[in-house]
Amino acid sequence: MAEQSRDLMRMNNRTGMDLRKRIWIAFVLTILISVVFFAVLYFVLVRFTVRTIGKEYDINNPSYENLYNNTLLVSRKMDEEILEILDIVQNNPEKLGDKEFLAETNKKMQENVSFLVVTRGGEVYFNGSDALPYRYLKELLDLEGEGVLMEVPEAVAEILSGQTESGLLYRQVPIRYPDDTKGCVFLVSTLDRVAPAIRWWLVETILLILIVLALVSLLMGRWIYRGVEKPIRELKTATQNIRDGNLDFSVKNSGIEELDDLCQDFEEMRIRLKDSAESQIETDRQSKELIANITHDLKTPITTIQGYVEGILDGVADTPEKMEHYLLTIRNKTRDIDRLINELTVYSNINTNRIPYNFIKLQVSEYFADCAEELSMDLEEQHIQFEYENLLQKDAMIVADPEQLKRVINNIVGNAVKYADKNKEKTRIRLRLRDVGDFIQVEIEDNGKGIAQKDLTRVFDRLYRGDASRGSQGGSGIGLSIVKKIIEDHEGKVWATSKEGEGTVIYFVLRKY
Repeated sequence: MAEQSRDLMRMNNRTGMDLRKRIWIAFVLTILISVVFFAVLYFVLVRFTVRTIGKEYDINNPSYENLYNNTLLVSRKMDEEILEILDIVQNNPEKLGDKEFLAETNKKMQENVSFLVVTRGGEVYFNGSDALPYRYLKELLDLEGEGVLMEVPEAVAEILSGQTESGLLYRQVPIRYPDDTKGCVFLVSTLDRVAPAIRWWLVETILLILIVLALVSLLMGRWIYRGVEKPIRELKTATQNIRDGNLDFSVKNSGIEELDDLCQDFEEMRIRLKDSAESQIETDRQSKELIANITHDLKTPITTIQGYVEGILDGVADTPEKMEHYLLTIRNKTRDIDRLINELTVYSNINTNRIPYNFIKLQVSEYFADCAEELSMDLEEQHIQFEYENLLQKDAMIVADPEQLKRVINNIVGNAVKYADKNKEKTRIRLRLRDVGDFIQVEIEDNGKGIAQKDLTRVFDRLYRGDASRGSQGGSGIGLSIVKKIIEDHEGKVWATSKEGEGTVIYFVLRKY
């Protein structure tokens, strides 16, 4: 039941989300935020790229289609490059016979998605692409025939352009070498070549995706980390405090359910450790006080016994009356010592919850009549008036341990005798039984000094001995605490009322069988 109550309290105190939900939210937010950020940045990047392409390729009113129409951009780039070739054909045709020059020029052309193929006398003189299949070269040689058939003046050349059946884009310039040999210069590009503008746009897009994902993941990861790191740091500090013996702190909730449960468990552990430490300190204090009380209370009767024994040995008790008085005094003091030892034994059992009980059914009237008879004899020897009243409407039965119940009565009566008012002519103690519904109420009344109101609620505390005047009477201070423990173990209740100078009444109730 305690565990269920604690779990219910935890559920009511939860204000945060669990870690699994937090991770799912971070995952969803990573996707959504990434999509939104990427969409916005992509839109900006596309507009910028389209404008750049328009300026670079001299396209009026460029549109998004220019990003996907790769053939148009490649063709425009080839148109720019073929003009450079045409200038060489017209002004420096001898350079086209230099393969080193052709290789260098081809390298520059390849940076812009195209390459050179140069023919001379019906054969391939220079091939700028090692990966170009022979059938493609055959198509170019066939085109060369068409170009060579054209009349090529020494200083004039014409640009031919088109696309072969196999998908080659080409620009063709027929040439006449210095040795009067005819040939062609082809600027060639395949349709799978990507224009530089599109290639950079693709690279920038991929980089943009990676940057957005990295940034959002970093933010979401930091969000999760900050939610977990703070309570872990607090728990670490808490463990260090406990290690150092400092229990005056508190562990706060983190906003994450799993960690909140851990923090609450840790806080409960801290509270229990603190209570245990304080209880241990209080127990040690009480034990020291008990030892001091017992030592004092044992010393008094032992000193008395020693004095009376020496008196007997020295012959001071020289009459039968004195001898009887001395022996009775010794007997009473040994009883006091025995009572103190018994109280100490019971107190030890209370601390370890090992009071031996033997519960049986008891007839109330019969049991308390026997107790009253025994008390009457003992109190009569001490010249104390004792009265017994049975106000039960009919005899009842209870379930109790007769030995422990007798200890309760003897402790209460012994306390009344100990704190009797010496100024009164007659000390009186009354034992009374009442019927209160489902319970039997036992009242033990005395006409002693009484108890101050400030002390009344504490008389059943362990080792509590009241004010200095009461403490001076001796006693271990555990008699009434034993009474409380035994009555509570019988599922009963004990309390007291008192008026200073008039007396005290101790009440306890026991459930009827």
